[in-house]
Amino acid sequence: MKQTLPFLVFCLALLAACSSKPDAEGIRKDVRAVMDAQAKAWNAGDIDGYMDGYLKSDTTRFVSGANVTVGWKTIAARMKKGYPDRSAMGTLRFYDVEITPLADDAAFVFGKWMLSLESSRPWGTYTLLFRNTDAGWKIVLDHTDAAKK
Repeated sequence: MKQTLPFLVFCLALLAACSSKPDAEGIRKDVRAVMDAQAKAWNAGDIDGYMDGYLKSDTTRFVSGANVTVGWKTIAARMKKGYPDRSAMGTLRFYDVEITPLADDAAFVFGKWMLSLESSRPWGTYTLLFRNTDAGWKIVLDHTDAAKK
């Protein structure tokens, strides 16, 4: 009996761990906080702050149209080239945001974005894959497209 008790405790703990559901509301709140911080940084003209929302990894991907950019440093360089100054960046807004927790360490996000520029209002859709890493919730895959004009 003494030998089976630790085994039973182990089995119950394993069962509890395997059957636990992710904290959906907590995940949604944490992921949305990352996105809000990104928008705030973007709107302050801070691309480096915006890029803090992405995992600093060589495997992080950004997809737009037929272009695939791989690696945090490469994505940051692309952003800086495409948005060289504050006026080119405009004001970013995320809306119609749907955050779907997939597991304790993963979430899928769908939504729309809009830039308010001096002479136009480009917008489009995005899908994001967030992972909960040692550095917190970070984007590991971003597929963003612009609506046709």
